[in-house]
Amino acid sequence: MAPGPQIPDHLEETAFADLPGWIRDDHAQALRSFLRFCETPGALGGGGAFPFLAAGDLGSLCEQARETGRDKPEAAREFFESRFTPYRIVRKGFVTGYFEPELKASRERTADFPVPLHRKPDGLETVTDANRPADWPDHLSHGRQQGRQTGEGLAEMPDRGAIMDGALDNEHLELVWLADPVDAFLVHVQGSARLRLTDGSVMRVGYAGKSGHLYTGIARLLVQRGEGTPEDFTMSGLRSWLARHPDRRDALFRENRSYIFFREVTEVGPEQGPVGGAGLPLTAGRSLAVDPGHIPYGTLVFVDAALDDFDSGGAFARLMVADDTGSAIRGAARGDIFVGSGTLAGEIAGEIRHAAGFTVLVPNPVDARGTAAMD
Repeated sequence: MAPGPQIPDHLEETAFADLPGWIRDDHAQALRSFLRFCETPGALGGGGAFPFLAAGDLGSLCEQARETGRDKPEAAREFFESRFTPYRIVRKGFVTGYFEPELKASRERTADFPVPLHRKPDGLETVTDANRPADWPDHLSHGRQQGRQTGEGLAEMPDRGAIMDGALDNEHLELVWLADPVDAFLVHVQGSARLRLTDGSVMRVGYAGKSGHLYTGIARLLVQRGEGTPEDFTMSGLRSWLARHPDRRDALFRENRSYIFFREVTEVGPEQGPVGGAGLPLTAGRSLAVDPGHIPYGTLVFVDAALDDFDSGGAFARLMVADDTGSAIRGAARGDIFVGSGTLAGEIAGEIRHAAGFTVLVPNPVDARGTAAMD
């Protein structure tokens, strides 16, 4: 039998019976969300030195998952309990919610639609060990390639404030135009949107890159400055504050130096969710944005949180799949729950700011015949 993986110190083995709310979950929904990775195995990735789900695990797991069936909750629960071992993350956890906004927009700038979302500039690259200049600041995750032939290398991108002041205006990167700067800012926070255009068609936009500057949550800044409590600055509370203080809005926006670039998303149908960081359509209520440096895409994560489940009304306890990330999602015990698309999803997502427990499911070792070890 193949040896099991070396488990990091911040994980502690537990039992499925000890997971609060595990037995009440709809495991068939979780299985359907997991099966997306069986259709696109290249979507696995991240996790540093410890992959919770390695590519080598996926073949036998997917074979049994397909045999289990997509609509049999009891069989799905048995699949998870027989093929995985749960490990609790022994750190204080925290979850927020996010959603896909639905907004009116125009492909052309007009008096009613003056606020752009920008395409990714040419030469924008993620900074890695392979392309990092010797004097590159540690906090800058992206840069712009100035010229491979000339050897000029990476240069720092303008931040949000500079772009608001017109730093990219001459490059004609405008992808689509929105009516409201607050809506545009919140699309940056969410990372995607479904847009209803003036000609009646629907356009979807998704994340294409970022300036590389650190993300700063403006709600947190307002709390630090005594403008209110964390409970006051849910999504609806933040919108309300911005509406009451239009003269302070742009200065506050500038303090979040991170700036997001978008692309038009054409590879998913209107009935599917937006495309997440793993390159797969997100599943409402089952997709979890994580820090892929700690939890790789494809990992099954059971989340129990001190909030009411937005479908069942009971305590939130769901087996979710790590398939997205975000600038504000940092650390092993931090997650962002994808709630869905539209106004109602936004209202629900904006109220989620809760302590949570995270338990990752690690595949059991497989013997030489490809059979998972059973307890």
